[in-house]
Amino acid sequence: MTADRIADRTAARTAAAQGPRIALIHALEESVGPARAAFKAHWPAARIFDLLDTSLAVDLAEAGRLDQAMMDRFRTLADYAADTAGAGARTAGILFTCSAFAPAIDAVKPHLPIPVFRPNEAAFEAAMAIGGRIGIVVSFGPSAESLRTELLAMAAAAGRRIEVTVAIADGAMAALKGGDGDGHDERVSRTAGLLQDCDVVVLGQFSMARAQARIQPLLSVPVLTTPGAAVEALRRLTEPAGSAS
Repeated sequence: MTADRIADRTAARTAAAQGPRIALIHALEESVGPARAAFKAHWPAARIFDLLDTSLAVDLAEAGRLDQAMMDRFRTLADYAADTAGAGARTAGILFTCSAFAPAIDAVKPHLPIPVFRPNEAAFEAAMAIGGRIGIVVSFGPSAESLRTELLAMAAAAGRRIEVTVAIADGAMAALKGGDGDGHDERVSRTAGLLQDCDVVVLGQFSMARAQARIQPLLSVPVLTTPGAAVEALRRLTEPAGSAS
């Protein structure tokens, strides 16, 4: 056996021991940190890599809707992520972290042979298991209607009747982008505090997970974040049976 063949096999064994290769696709740079923190906490063995296209969020905000050109861009990003080869392993799954683009993400799913996750799927499933009055907090305005539609569609598919209240934390995203993390968390907390009549509250964007500890004491109901739930769900589908953490 040649030295190159031995090196290739060693690399492949190392990759397998580290866990599957997972692609994270972001439209907001503020989502990168929370996504990576969730993997560190819930699935440190996964080998993650990031694709970031901040023009997606800007273009959606300006256009006010998802057009075919943007849908095609998601397909291109997903194809690239799926085809990116690691040392002895291929990409095992894709997690999109951009909550305003559910239809574009769903359009990608049938075209790839690997799991592709919307950022809120797992958290929404957990929320519906808790109760029928669900509150969602967002800091990116275009996410509001997208998330409401997504959650109602999931409930209908499950034969559930739910009430959805979406609250927008005005100025929170601008504060975070400007480096004012405390200002972001304060705006998100103030907005979440208005959802006292809900059975559960979901922080609808990865970038908002940082505020969970500040919000939970303000409410008597569970406050869910999306990154942790998404990572656990992806892990269940892609990690080989019997693998260690």
